[in-house]
Amino acid sequence: MAGHTQNEITIAAPVDLVWEMTNDVANWPRLFSEYATAEILSQEGNKTTFRLTMHPDENGKVWSWVSERETDRDTLTVRARRVETGPFAHMNIVWQYGKVPEGTRMVWTQDFAMKPDAPVDDDWMTDNINRNSKVQMALIRDRIEQVAGERRPVPTLSD
Repeated sequence: MAGHTQNEITIAAPVDLVWEMTNDVANWPRLFSEYATAEILSQEGNKTTFRLTMHPDENGKVWSWVSERETDRDTLTVRARRVETGPFAHMNIVWQYGKVPEGTRMVWTQDFAMKPDAPVDDDWMTDNINRNSKVQMALIRDRIEQVAGERRPVPTLSD
């Protein structure tokens, strides 16, 4: 058995801004609430390898791992996977973006499996990812919409 999640949100901002902000991995600690640091290890073309470190959990444990992302601007798709898998047998994520009348639809699809000796099973992690994705996506939406609002031209008296 393996885990699978799919979560989506609509962001009232142009796709170019959503793409730019969500693919700026070095700035993820400002975009996500769960990451303390994001360190870029290498960048080759559209592929970025990076280390994410989370804030300490309720037990004081700090989780950290290396992932890689490959962006495809033409198809508005990003494919990512954990290189250092930790408790996961594998973790693959696809980010998809699409223009919608309200702005941009962003979809995260995660396919994974926990290792047999992991402290939690696939079902627990599926619930955890679904719960946390909604929180993080809402934060990302709010932060991007704030930037979009700041970038809109202010009407003048002559408008």
